[in-house]
Amino acid sequence: MEEYKLYINGKWQESKSGKSYFSTSPSTQEKIARLPLADRSDLDDAITAARAAFDQGEWPGMKAARRADFLLKIAQKIQERAQEIAEIEARDAGAVIRKALADVNLGAHTFRFYAKLADRSPFEPLPSEGSLYISSNFVLREPVGVCGQIIPWNFPFLMAVWKIAPAIAMGNTVVLKPSSETPLSALKLAQIIDEAGVPPGVVNVVPCPGSVAEHLATDPRVDKIAFTGSTEIGKRIMEKAAATVKKVTLELGGKSPVVVLDDVEIEEALDGILFGVFYHQGQICIAGTRLLLPETLHDQLVEKLVARARQIRLGDPLDQRSGMGPLISEAQVKKVEEYVQSGLKEGARLILGGRRPSGEEYARGFYFEPTIFTEVKNSMKIAQEEIFGPVLSIIRYRDEKEAVQIANDVVYGLAGSVWSVNIPRAIEIAKKIRAGTIWINDHHLLNYNAPFGGFKQSGIGREMGLYGLNEYTEPKHIHIDLVRKRKRKVWYNVLLPDK
Repeated sequence: MEEYKLYINGKWQESKSGKSYFSTSPSTQEKIARLPLADRSDLDDAITAARAAFDQGEWPGMKAARRADFLLKIAQKIQERAQEIAEIEARDAGAVIRKALADVNLGAHTFRFYAKLADRSPFEPLPSEGSLYISSNFVLREPVGVCGQIIPWNFPFLMAVWKIAPAIAMGNTVVLKPSSETPLSALKLAQIIDEAGVPPGVVNVVPCPGSVAEHLATDPRVDKIAFTGSTEIGKRIMEKAAATVKKVTLELGGKSPVVVLDDVEIEEALDGILFGVFYHQGQICIAGTRLLLPETLHDQLVEKLVARARQIRLGDPLDQRSGMGPLISEAQVKKVEEYVQSGLKEGARLILGGRRPSGEEYARGFYFEPTIFTEVKNSMKIAQEEIFGPVLSIIRYRDEKEAVQIANDVVYGLAGSVWSVNIPRAIEIAKKIRAGTIWINDHHLLNYNAPFGGFKQSGIGREMGLYGLNEYTEPKHIHIDLVRKRKRKVWYNVLLPDK
């Protein structure tokens, strides 16, 4: 069994209380690591370290090219240890190994991307139009300061990368709180950051309970909060951060529509639809959990979907043949079971799954079968609420207008997809869907060049790309007067006119 410690101010340490807990595998319920149980005092130490590193340390004022070199070292070390990190992610978070390895490799590319952006000029010239006087004006992008970052259990490594890389690229310091359910790969990332020589206090990683992590939102020494998780908790974080008027970015829940048009290429769409909803067991905020089918194709597509979904292999995450692994916990399985019962009670028709699989190989893990409902009304609970499990709700529509209305009839607006051979037609539908990311003939494929975030109750702000980088900056306008003679100044003779 591996032993892990908290990473605070460039040092590995136990919790001050001396308490610890075990991380367990969701596929076997075996204990796989022992970790310190951090409390408020440990988090305070991390905030103190990050504050000192920002206020007195070299990192914020370091030349961008040198910071970029650190990011490139981190990327290289991630690549070198990709298999190790992926296996940890599979064991700790239940991610199938192929998915986990793809996440780790994407993490390395993300650090390289932000290394390139970090080395660009922080000066943004402003146009001369709009000025009433002769001057030069530009915006200087400065780091925000100490960034408290809270990530969920479903993508622990990639979420840690998405939070840390843009923050430190711009000279900020970080206190990262990974989920106490899946902390191991984030702590492995901390090891890599330490090995790369990043100065002490710049990155601190402290797994702790959510109730403890709320201190990041209230502590006045923290300048920004970046949170990924449920909409309910996001609202609470935003409320607490308001007391000190912190900058806040929130990436919250979703109930993504998958809109299939009547001219779709059926065989291509089938795999894409299943990938959209059952990837990582549906434990993804952008999962395509609402499938909108035209009446003319409904029965044909449903029959083919069920046949193909039956072929998904449910099993050990470390087995290359597994297409789906376990859910994260017993509590999550029970939550999904409750939603299945809710769907049945409200009149939806269960045509696949809806239960835990039978068999000795599943007895110790938190597995749940791919589940499909038809005859779903968009007002039903299974169509309105984020389940975070492998449950697909299929909804009929009559025409494009109704499809768009159904797609938008939720409190969320994180993502969606449109499937059609007619790209201009699909784009017109995409433009009408109120969500931050719309794929056409695809789903889930995120791009580190592109902004990611949500409309409505799916969040505030953006991650990834230049948009995500700018969330970790304060834009400062600098005005340089170019009029060198006193009597030509616009304010000459205003307060004290010549007699």
